[in-house]
Amino acid sequence: MNEESSIGQVLDQLKETMQKTQYEHEVLVVDTNSKDRTREIAREKGATVVEEPRRGYGRAYKTGFERASGEIIATLDADCTYPAEDIPTLSDRLFAEDLDFITTNRMARMEEGAMSGMHRFGNWVLNVTAKVLFSVSFKDSQSGMWVFRREAFAKLNVEDDGMPFSEEIKIEAFRKLRTIEVPITYRCRVGEVKLSSWKDGWKNFKFLWKKRF
Repeated sequence: MNEESSIGQVLDQLKETMQKTQYEHEVLVVDTNSKDRTREIAREKGATVVEEPRRGYGRAYKTGFERASGEIIATLDADCTYPAEDIPTLSDRLFAEDLDFITTNRMARMEEGAMSGMHRFGNWVLNVTAKVLFSVSFKDSQSGMWVFRREAFAKLNVEDDGMPFSEEIKIEAFRKLRTIEVPITYRCRVGEVKLSSWKDGWKNFKFLWKKRF
């Protein structure tokens, strides 16, 4: 939503990356009523724009998954924070190690200024809470870059349509699928920050308890 300052760069990086591989691929951009040129730029860059007027981080992902036709689904944000160039390597690893789901750890190689101290602390709290409640262990509950088998998603009970979708899909994946977490480089955002630290953090924390009990 409203990512005209960065969407073109992300799609250019994806195109350059995928042209070097043997993977047949499609690029979907799920847009939620952008008021800027996000959709126009995405189409100009060759992406298929999927319009989803219903608000929600999780809702956007679910809609994208429904429209995706490939055997493998790779996700990332449209703000230049995630390394699109890692998608082929992660996909190769999915096949080589016979995995179902790979999630990523932004904390491992984070550029200076890419995440506030409050966000890092909040992520740690959510990681610990998830471990206590669900006996799952990951270092980044909120990472939005995943590579997984499309057929595997049907095995997951992922209900939330908001920000908690990110932690919920990881909890489900670690409990039900062959899943690993790998380190990635996390970069400074291009464009306006939309995350509300206290509001979204508290919502994610409450969701973990609701899902468990």
